[in-house]
This record gives sequence, structure tokens and C-alpha cells, in this order.
Amino acid sequence: MACYGLWMAVLGAGAFALSSLHLYFWAAIGATSTAAIVIGVLRYKPRRRAPWWFLAGGVAVFAAGDLVFNIAAKDDKPPLLADILYLSVFPLIVAGYYGFTRASLTIRDRSRMLDLLVFAAAGAMVLWVFGVGPEFTSPTVSSFEKSALAAYALGNLVVFAITVRLFATYQRTVSVVLLAVGSAGVLTADILYGLTSLDGAYDNGGLIDTGWWVFYAAWGAAALHPSMTGLTAPVDARRGEVKTLWLALLGGAALVPPTALLVQAMAGEIRDAPLIAITSGVVFIAVLSRLTDSIFAHRHTVGRERGMRESMAALVSATDAAEVNRAVRAAVARLIPPDTGYRLVFAVHHADGVPATAVSIWGPTIVPPVLPHGARGAAAARRTRTLRVRMLHPALAEQLGGFEGAVLCPLVLDSPAGGAPRLGALIVSAEAGILDSLRDALEVLAGQAALALERIALSDEVNRRQSEAYFRTLVQSTADVILIVGDDDSIRYASPSTSAVLGVEPGTSTMLWEVIHPDDRAAVEQTFELARSGQAPASEWTQWSLQHPGGARIQVEASCRDLRRDRTVRGLVVTMRDVTTRDRLERELSHQALHDALTGLPNRVLFHDRVREAVAGGAGVAVLLVDLDDFTMVNDTSGHATGDGLLAAVGQRIAATLGDHQTVARVGGDEFAAVIEGVTDPATAEEIAAEVLAALGEPFRLGDATVSGSASIGLATTADASSVDELLRQADLALRLAKGAGKGRWRRYQAALHSAVLQRIEMRAALEQAVADLNFTVAYQPIVGVDDGETVGFEALVRWRHPTLGMVSPDEFIDVAEETGLIEPIGDWVLQQAIATATGWPGAPYVSVNVSARQFRAPCFVDKVRKALADAGLPPERLMLEITERLLLRDDEQVWLDLTGLREMGVRIAIDDFGTGFSSLSYLQQVPIDVLKIDKTFTATVASSARQQAIVDGIVRLAQTLNLEVVAEGIETEADRDLLRVIQCPFGQGYLYSQPLGPDEVAGWLRFERDTVGAEVAAISKS
Repeated sequence: MACYGLWMAVLGAGAFALSSLHLYFWAAIGATSTAAIVIGVLRYKPRRRAPWWFLAGGVAVFAAGDLVFNIAAKDDKPPLLADILYLSVFPLIVAGYYGFTRASLTIRDRSRMLDLLVFAAAGAMVLWVFGVGPEFTSPTVSSFEKSALAAYALGNLVVFAITVRLFATYQRTVSVVLLAVGSAGVLTADILYGLTSLDGAYDNGGLIDTGWWVFYAAWGAAALHPSMTGLTAPVDARRGEVKTLWLALLGGAALVPPTALLVQAMAGEIRDAPLIAITSGVVFIAVLSRLTDSIFAHRHTVGRERGMRESMAALVSATDAAEVNRAVRAAVARLIPPDTGYRLVFAVHHADGVPATAVSIWGPTIVPPVLPHGARGAAAARRTRTLRVRMLHPALAEQLGGFEGAVLCPLVLDSPAGGAPRLGALIVSAEAGILDSLRDALEVLAGQAALALERIALSDEVNRRQSEAYFRTLVQSTADVILIVGDDDSIRYASPSTSAVLGVEPGTSTMLWEVIHPDDRAAVEQTFELARSGQAPASEWTQWSLQHPGGARIQVEASCRDLRRDRTVRGLVVTMRDVTTRDRLERELSHQALHDALTGLPNRVLFHDRVREAVAGGAGVAVLLVDLDDFTMVNDTSGHATGDGLLAAVGQRIAATLGDHQTVARVGGDEFAAVIEGVTDPATAEEIAAEVLAALGEPFRLGDATVSGSASIGLATTADASSVDELLRQADLALRLAKGAGKGRWRRYQAALHSAVLQRIEMRAALEQAVADLNFTVAYQPIVGVDDGETVGFEALVRWRHPTLGMVSPDEFIDVAEETGLIEPIGDWVLQQAIATATGWPGAPYVSVNVSARQFRAPCFVDKVRKALADAGLPPERLMLEITERLLLRDDEQVWLDLTGLREMGVRIAIDDFGTGFSSLSYLQQVPIDVLKIDKTFTATVASSARQQAIVDGIVRLAQTLNLEVVAEGIETEADRDLLRVIQCPFGQGYLYSQPLGPDEVAGWLRFERDTVGAEVAAISKS
């Protein structure tokens, strides 16, 4: 390098000092510069040699032009060939510059092209305004000279713009500076030559030639310096970022047009205003576009940073390598611009407990698992590299295919033990420009991914160690006994729980057989043999009995696992858990699950099992279902404690009647069952049912109370049933028939009874549909005075319009309605219909409506009555509600309050079917009522039975004493009516007076009665 500089200095001095030898010295200068470039290329071998060859060719052509020019100047010939050679230099220089990495990026990149446009426009304007323009417009300049001048100006302008961009974007290495200096020298010399040559003032070998000598010397020196290889090496995109110097240059270029305008204005003549204006516009648009690109780039950078923050958050929350993989892929997808193709490989090695998501396929020679320790080794391990895809492993190249380059970001951790362990790598392939812009982000992402993997590995290690400590503590504190038994059946280890479970200290027992109960030693030996032979499943648990030192027998569950090959165990691991208490609880729970808690008798489940066993035995079997009659009445009148006592006593009495060899069970609230084996004749079963019924007919003495245990019994035998379910179903049908026959009876299932039960079931279903469709009507039976026959009111009687049976009377479906609860909606509907119908009756007869106990006890019944009266506009005193004595059985304060509220409202209360219930006469003084209705069972025989007559007479006198009205039901003969007159019963109703009337017939009945009475009065007055 020094020799070259000294030699070029000697040649330059000779060229300027010895004008006669100028031609030879100048040819030597050009040849030396060309040779220096060739030598530099051959010596340093840059990544791409073509750009330097173009520069060498440009220098050689320039030297040839100088030689031709000097020869022409010596002979005073026009330098046409020299101009051709000089102009040929510019394409070669541009081609060489374009081959440099950053220059090629400048040509391909929009922003860099805009920068070139700014400098080119500003430079072109300066050349035209201050140099070429005045000469170009001179009439003394020929067309050829003008063309040559324009070509020189254009070529120099292009070289100037590319040189400025190259100098501003590259690091200021020696080669870059020398190339810039050489370009500045040739540009300066060309400009000065152009300005002086047109006026004929150029002197060959003068001071202007110094610029060309600088060009030759600097470019040759640039090629001889080692930094020349950096001009064609791959570049880091970060070095291409806009820097302060470049911004200053752009700003200066933007100020060139107004400066030129100012200079011309100060000179007194503005010659190039249109050109300056156009140049200003071009520069402004270019700078504005450049600024717009910067804004978009800033927005993209902000979005990329936001995506990076989200990705960092995902990496921080990742719990395994798979989640790290997903987070990295999502981050790269955010970093890559939309609608841009890319390929990604994220590979993680098995290292430090971190599972691999992929296998390293680029090989250990390219990515060693551990790099050298130390600052330089760690830096080398983390260094992000740009790879050529076609140079990678074929499998990896296939995954990254379609792109020329890729960025490899190692996943490296710091290791205090030495070295830099590499967990894997992140490789992304895409277009070169995109990779350059993403290099920093990908490097940061790889570092964060490595930290996340390290955190996961550390967390797994901590969890592993905590698990070991946990299981160690668990074994020491568990209630299960853990033993390690050797091949000689000796206990080599016993957990601390051995003393609590077996009553033996862990260190005092050496042989397992010392604690095994003698009855189970054979089973334990067999278990050990199966375990040592590998035939026993490790998860199989068996029951063993152990002998406690105190004599108690301990039940344990034990499992045995052969771990003799495990170096840390070397024996059979026996795990035992104490199940003595559990077995006892299981037996107790089993008993509770199959027996009734109150009576101690078997429950329904166990009873069904006993029935199945009995039927399977083949002998005749009978089943009795016993249901207590009016058991709810016992609870209501005497309390639930008495009811529970009655249930227990009934169970004991049934069991005592049947004997110990028969099964008696409680299968429901007040329902019992019994299975009797060995019944070959149904008559025998009937005798047993009669005995049970008679036994239960005897009153039960429970404390101070005597309670009736009357019951109904259903009986079925295997003579009529072919299966257990059929036998039980037949017994249930027989029980229903017994209950329907009047209670206190027993019935045996017979085939003919089945149809009656089915008919009742069908009626229940039809009644439910009737309630939904309101297929009912209300008839009204007159209530008249016994003495004068005058109508005082009507009793509302519901009728069911059955689709096939026609009109059904209440006696046929009211019981079913009571059982199913349908009586409540039916009663509410009848009450509303009766009140609404009575509103239109002439005169002031009242309407009497039957109310069931269930309906009366329904919530807000009084409010329903009040609302119905208000809606219809019927005065309350024209409504009478008939209740049964059963409603008054319980000392229910709410019922009495409701009755009082109804009477205070004006509604009258009547007790229906008085004398047939179980009420006490004391209720007549306490309960707020107005009317007693004598049941028709008394009035129907009052004329033929003196006893019935006395009962009716007593009821009437009692009512008169209590100031109550009396209505006799069921008056069908004149003899009954006359006798009731003698007894002085004030009111009555029955078929003697009228059958129930339809709603439309009541008004006619009342008008007829009014007209008849009017006619009688008129006849009496006439007489």
C-alpha cells in the first residue's frame, strides 16, 4: 500500500513537472491504477468480484481516453474518440457501484431511490444553473459539443448521487473513503474541464488534472486496502437505517433550489426560474414521499413492538416447550408484514430436562450443542447469522425452500458450570429485505424463547425435587403401612405407621409372619409367590387378617409389588391399609340400606329380594300387603310420635302373628308387607290374612293413648302369578280393592278383580283430561222450607260429561279426584260457576257449594272466595259453603281463622253429612258455623225406624239449642217430609221436591214458584 502511494506520487509529480513527458507519465498513472485494482481483487478475493472488475474496466477505459486525448492534444486533432471513451466510463462505474451490496439495495429499495432522486435532481439543477446551462445556451457552442456536455453532465450526476448514497450508508472504512475521494476528484475535474474547455481556457497538464490523478490514485488504493471486501459482503439492515448525517444531506439537498434562486436574484437576473421551480417540486415530492415512507415504517415498527410485547407475555406464561413453540410462531406471524410469504423452523434439543418439539436437523457440525465458555464464546453462541438456504442440510433446506436466504437465531443459555448450552435455534426464511428488517426482532425473540425454556426447565427441576420431598414426607406420615420384604420374608423397612396400625414398633419386628393371623398365612404365601413370579397384577388388592399384640383381629387391604430389581428397593413392597373400621361401617350401612330405621324390619329392597328367593325356591308363595286405614288421622290427632309408635307396634304384631320364619317388611309410610313360603292352597293364605287382620283389629295401647290399628290387606299367591313382578302387582291390586271396599277388609287377587282396578286407573286418566278440558257442568238442587215448600236456596252439584259414559255423578269420581289432588281445581271451578250463576237468579235465594278439606286448606282460599264474589257482584250472605267434619278433626288454628274470616265477610258455613264423621260435639260450640246438614242415611229411614227418628230429632233439638239451622238431605217421600214437620226440621232437599236442575232451569223454577204463590194469594183474597 505504501509502495503504491509512493509510486503514484512520483508519477504525478513527473506528469506535472515534465510537460514533455506528460503523455507517458499519465499513461503510467492509468495503468498503475488499473493494475492495483486487479491485484487487490486477486489478493483479497471479495465475495463478489464482478463489481471490482467493472471498476477496473472503467479505470482502464478512462486511462485509454486520457491517452487518446493527450495524443490528440499533441497533434491538435479533435478528441472525438477520447469523448467516446470517457463517456463509456460512466456505465462501467455505475455497473461496478451497483454490484456493491448497499448500492444494489439502494436501486431495489423505494426509499433509497427517492434519496437518489433528491440528490440527482439537486445536483442536476446546480450543474445546469451554474455550469452547463449558460454554456449550453451559448450560440457559439456546436450541437456536438452540447451533446457531449449533456452526456458528461448526466454521467457525472449519476456517479455523484450513487457516491453520496454509498458514502452515507456504509461504514467509513478506508476503501469507502478512498472511493468517495476518487469520485469527488473525477467529478471536480470534469466540471472544471467542462467550464474551461468551452472558453478554450483549458490547459492540458494544468491544475485541473489533479482531480483525475486523485481519481486514479484513490481508486487503486481502495482496491489494495483489505476493507475492500466489505463492499460486497452481506450487510446488516441496521446499518442501512437513516442516520443523522444522511438526514442532514437530504435537508441540504432540499435547500439547493431555493439557494440557487436566491443567488440568481442577488445577481440581478433570474434565468432559470422554471427549472428551479420544477426541481423544487420534484425535491419536495420526493422528500414528502420519503417522509411518508418513514411514517409508515414507524407505524409498522410500533405495531411490531406491540406484537413483540404480546409475544413476550405469551412466552412468560408458557408452561412447556409446546406453548413456547406456539408463542414463537405467533410472534413471527405478527412480525412478518401481511400477505408476505415466509418459512419457519423452531427446533429444541433435549437439554436440561426440556422436552424437544423438533429434532435438530442441521447437524451438530453446524449447531454444536455447547459452545466454548467465556465472553467471546457466549457472544459467538448468541450471534445471529444470515444463511444461504441451498447450503444447509437438504432436509432443512426443504423446510425453508423457496427463499434464497434465512436468518438463524440460536437459543442459548448462560451456564455457570462452563460453556454456553444451546437449546436449539429459530430459523426464518423470507425475502432478503424482510429478513434484514426483522433481524433484531428475531434475535430478541430467540433470546426470550431461550429464557422461557430455561424457566420451564428450572420449574420442572424444582417440581421434581419438591415431588421427591413430598413423597418422602408422604411415606413418613401416611396412615398406610409400607413394608419392604426381602427374599427370606424378613422386613427390611417398615414405615412409621406400623406402630399405629399393627401395634408393633418398626424396629422390633423382623419377620412378617409375626403379625399375620394364622388363618391367612396360606393366602399371604400365595400372594408372595405370585408377586415374585410376576403373575400378580401390581394394582390388585387382597384382604388379610393381622394379629394385634393385644389379641384383636385387624382387617387390612394389602397389595404386593415386586421391586427386587430396583437398586433403591431390592425387595417386595407391601402396602397395607387398615379397613377394620371401614368393614364394620360397610356392614352397618348395608344393614341400614336394607332395613327400616324406625321398625327395624326389612325395607322394600330386601323384601323384593326375599320374594325373588322364595319364588325361585319353587314352593308356593303368598304375599300380603298391609296398609293402615286412616293413619294420617292418627298423626293429625295424636301427633307424629304416636304415629311412629303405632308403626313400630304394627310391625311387631304382624311378625308375631306370622312367626319368626316369615319375612315381614315395611315397604312404605304406613304400608307393610309379608312373604309366606310353603303356601300350597290359596285358602291357607286367606286364613293367614284373616288372622293378621284380626290381630291388627285389637286396639294399641301407646302410652296414655289407645289407637286403632285397623288396616286393609291385599293378598296374592303364586297360583295366580307366573313371576315376581306379577305377584307383587297382583297383591297391590288386591290392596286397592280392599281399600275401595270400605277398609278394614282383606281381598285376594282374582282375575275378575283386575278389570275393576284397570277401570279405576282409566277413570283417573280420563278425569285428568276432563280437568284440562273443563268437561264439567253444575246442577242445582232446591233447598226448601219443610212447612211451606218455599225455595230458600240451591245446592250446587257438579256433574262430569264423560265422552263415553255420559253424565257421571259426583259419587263415582269424587274419591278419585281426592286421591289425585284434582279436587282442588274442580272445586275452584264449581265455586266460580255457582257464584256467577246465582247472580242472575230472581229473588234472593242463596247458593250452597261443597268445599273439600284439601281445597279449603289450599293457600289463599279465602281470597279466592272474596275475589269470586267481587267479580260476580253477588252479596256474601247469598253464599253458603259446605264443609265436612273431617276438616274439623285437627285443632288447626288457621282453619278456624279462615272460617271466622268467611263468616265476618257474610258467607255462611254449613257442616255437610253431619253425624257420619268422628267429630266431637264440643266443636259445635267452638267452630264458627251456621247450618247442620243431616245426611240422607238418617232421613231415608226416618219414617220406618224409631231409632233413626230419635237421632234426627236429637240433631234438630241440638241445633235449636245452639241456634243453628238444620237442612235434611235425601227427602224422597211425603211420609219422610211429614215426620220432619213433626220433628220441626225447618229445611230440606231431595227428589220429593225436585231433582237437580240445569243452570237454565233454575230461573224458570223460581218464576213458576213466584207465580204459583201469587195465584194462591189472589185466590185467598178473592174468597
